[in-house]
Amino acid sequence: QVQLVESGGGLVQPGGSLRLSCAASGFTFSTYAMSWYRQAPGKERELVASITSAGGFTNYGDSMKGRVTISRDNAKNTVYLQMNSLKPEDTAVYYCKARNMHYAYWGQGTQVTVSS
Repeated sequence: QVQLVESGGGLVQPGGSLRLSCAASGFTFSTYAMSWYRQAPGKERELVASITSAGGFTNYGDSMKGRVTISRDNAKNTVYLQMNSLKPEDTAVYYCKARNMHYAYWGQGTQVTVSS
């Protein structure tokens, strides 16, 4: 069955960095665009970053633009999100999403807490 398993979240101090990973299985990863979203308590889920199936194009949401980099390794069926200069307002659950023309899949999320 389809699985998207996020990892790498945790507690980090303001100004710190984290690298999130999302391991995919159960579908042809290399044919799906991948995205990272986040949802803070009481707020709507928002796009953080997306990357095309072959990794040629990326797109970033305004909230973290310039502080995050999305990448993927199709040989490892994994997408990454490198986050730098983290702020308390970046505290949220971060989700990965796989999407093609017909299907969309979500992971369960990983908590990122930015606090001193």
